[in-house]
Amino acid sequence: MPQGPMPDGFDRLVAVIAALREHCPWMAALSHESLIEYLIEETYEVVEAVETGLPPDELRGELGDVLLQVVLHARLAEEQGQFGIADVVEGLTRKMIRRNPHVFRADGSLQDEFPASVAEIVAKWQQVKAAENPERGRFEGIPASLPALALAQKTLRRAGGVAAAGEVTETELGDALFELLRANPELDAERALRGAVRRFQAEHAG
Repeated sequence: MPQGPMPDGFDRLVAVIAALREHCPWMAALSHESLIEYLIEETYEVVEAVETGLPPDELRGELGDVLLQVVLHARLAEEQGQFGIADVVEGLTRKMIRRNPHVFRADGSLQDEFPASVAEIVAKWQQVKAAENPERGRFEGIPASLPALALAQKTLRRAGGVAAAGEVTETELGDALFELLRANPELDAERALRGAVRRFQAEHAG
């Protein structure tokens, strides 16, 4: 069937991905599972672009690669009759409005004033999240497949004030971690830290 001209902007991207899924054998063979490695790789490339101060065009390109992964996953779900990219966008929009009452009213319109401090914003965000799922455990929702350091940081932030080790700079922290690894570089540092995180979560789950 002849198709009309492609739409502009984001809708055009969605249409391009749909066409590739239909007509490109490589794209057609993709699955949620096979895309995981690409999503992780592209995300780390964004991190590298930010941390190394790459030019804006480089960062823009890396963000586009991450967006491609999101659109592809949504397209796969749509083909399976589950949800589409519009549902992803709408769900995210509703969540941002719901979790930021210091900016939005419940109907999505802007508040008249925005007096909240950063501390108040974070506290309110956590309150809203807790209210959405009151049965949720303290550490539920933290992906176990995160790299060990990210897993540890999210766990400690979620625990909030359970332990304090004093103030250190980012450089001091990096040097301390490196020195720990130098003590026995043959140990599996990822596995060791994951074990420590699991023990901490078990002790502070309440």
